[in-house]
Amino acid sequence: MADTLKTRVGRVIAGSVHALLDKIEDQAPEAMMEQSIREADSVIDEVRHELGMLSANRHLSQQQHASLNGQHSKLAAQIDEALNQGREDLMRAAVARQLDIEAQLPVLETTLGEQTRQETELQGYVAALLAKKREMETALTEFRKSRAAAAAATGGGGGLAPNTAEHKMDKVTGAFDRLYERQTGLSGTARGTTLQQAAQLKELDDMVRDNKIAERLAQLKAGKAGKP
Repeated sequence: MADTLKTRVGRVIAGSVHALLDKIEDQAPEAMMEQSIREADSVIDEVRHELGMLSANRHLSQQQHASLNGQHSKLAAQIDEALNQGREDLMRAAVARQLDIEAQLPVLETTLGEQTRQETELQGYVAALLAKKREMETALTEFRKSRAAAAAATGGGGGLAPNTAEHKMDKVTGAFDRLYERQTGLSGTARGTTLQQAAQLKELDDMVRDNKIAERLAQLKAGKAGKP
């Protein structure tokens, strides 16, 4: 993947929504957030396009690899037949072609390995970009809700009164989140995982660990049973 595209991917993934708002509060932040989401979409499309081309090239490399292996096997059978017929000239030609193939195969296998690595990398970029886009969309939704709630509160529309304890707590929490993300680049508590999500993730982590332990024990038992 070109360095310029990698740079754009990194910028989108590392971008801080609240830090952006801090800088553009007087410059239509909602429009700027929408623009950031459109940029994420654009980068996702570019990475997917490159991933598609890379997958196609890897498929062609795999076909060529299979074809060369097939030719090598066919030549081996032809060499046996030429040996039976006493045709050393034909054997020599077939062996020469086999040597050419054997020289090409390692290079092709290296290419396949690199293409597979790049394909995995691009798939990871797509997943990370999609996750970041969802995060930005959620932030935009929360921003719109907060603006609507603020408008309702100041306009007597049934929102929290400016001096109520709940309003003060919301204000303090929001300020903490913004300061935390500005200093660390990480999401604050207002954007953090809910308690239910945290419990579910912990349960999933425990389940994966238990499965790994069970697999390791099974391997050790199977290895011991296989010993004389």
